[in-house]
Amino acid sequence: MQMNDKSVGIIGIGSYVPEKVVTNFDLEKIVDTSDTWIYERTGIRQRHVCAEDQATSDLGLEAAKRALADAKVSPEELDLIILATVSPDTMFPAVACRVQDALGAKNAAAFDLSAACSGFAYAMTVGAQFIKTGLYKKVLVVAAEALSKITNWEDRNTCVLFGDGAGAVILGEVEAGYGIIEVELGSEGAGANLLHMPAGGSRRPATPETVAEKLHSIHMNGNEVFKFAVKTMGESAVRSIEKAGLTTDDISLLVPHQANMRIIKSAAKRLGFPMDKVFVNVDKYANTSSASIPLALDEAVKSGRIKKGDTFVIVGFGAGLTWASAVIKWCKED
Repeated sequence: MQMNDKSVGIIGIGSYVPEKVVTNFDLEKIVDTSDTWIYERTGIRQRHVCAEDQATSDLGLEAAKRALADAKVSPEELDLIILATVSPDTMFPAVACRVQDALGAKNAAAFDLSAACSGFAYAMTVGAQFIKTGLYKKVLVVAAEALSKITNWEDRNTCVLFGDGAGAVILGEVEAGYGIIEVELGSEGAGANLLHMPAGGSRRPATPETVAEKLHSIHMNGNEVFKFAVKTMGESAVRSIEKAGLTTDDISLLVPHQANMRIIKSAAKRLGFPMDKVFVNVDKYANTSSASIPLALDEAVKSGRIKKGDTFVIVGFGAGLTWASAVIKWCKED
């Protein structure tokens, strides 16, 4: 289909985290760690964790409801639902289909997208194209993760890092000059094994041995992922800004993936951004993978850090290895 000049942007936003909070002091009772050790290395104080009967679709559903209410859009008006996650309820069907049914979005197509912590930006970019072509008018993008369900709570190097949550946006046509201005997506598959779940798929199906060896949980080479993140976050943001024909002076706020405070500070330094122009909430939620950027974005909007006419950048990196960034001009009134 031939592309047109439609401007596509976020017309509604919402987020949700489970009620249960696990602090660093709680983790001291589980593994050999301390609040001081965790906070000094990551900036994390606590994380929200699913109840036993909660799954990724439950979190995504609540965030979606809030985004629909914010956009004043009914479920029946949705044409498409894209859900980004690495922690689906089941291998299939797609979590998006479960959310579609629970919402009553009877006119919407639905599918999942897997790009780990870059998932929200990837899904938003894909959703925007459907609107630009004229095929669809309203697209719901959800990023939801129940990482606590795939975390090895005996591994102190990973269990301190992750939390559960969801964020959602409604995409639609917006005023010319507003919305998603530019995006930059990328991948480096050679690093696939640096951050992955070793078993549970067709390569290593579940066996008593894989379960006993805890291969159905997150495994990460922290040092290598850190180096990749520090390099990639800043470079991707710069490329998006340059592709948009802007400079860092034109950017009012950086909303990065909330993985680690040291990574966030390094990315800001590479961009020449003072920390007062960087939105941070990693201390409250830890790393929620694909949900981290929309969670942060929703808080930034609700707290008045982003207002109509502001131009900001989102940027993330994740398993794959993947990265993504986008320049957005906010189109919603307070």
